[in-house]
Amino acid sequence: MKGPKGKHAWTAKVGEKGQIVIPKEARDIFDINPGDTLLLLGDEKRGLAIVKGDKFAELFSLVLDTQDMEGRNDNSDTNDQSDKKV
Repeated sequence: MKGPKGKHAWTAKVGEKGQIVIPKEARDIFDINPGDTLLLLGDEKRGLAIVKGDKFAELFSLVLDTQDMEGRNDNSDTNDQSDKKV
């Protein structure tokens, strides 16, 4: 299906074993290849989303790096206060 530029929609049937086939056009656009890991995200009200595993890993890595930086800042403040003589 064609939609607004950069937006796409496809259909897939669920087989007897619960498997779906991702349409070739989608695999080509999103560079999905045999052996790739896909992450399925679910929201009971909004439905399912499929994210290529490496894209999610990049995002997750950025989140962890940000939290690590915040943790360092918190620790440095604590260390600075504990080093002060009263």
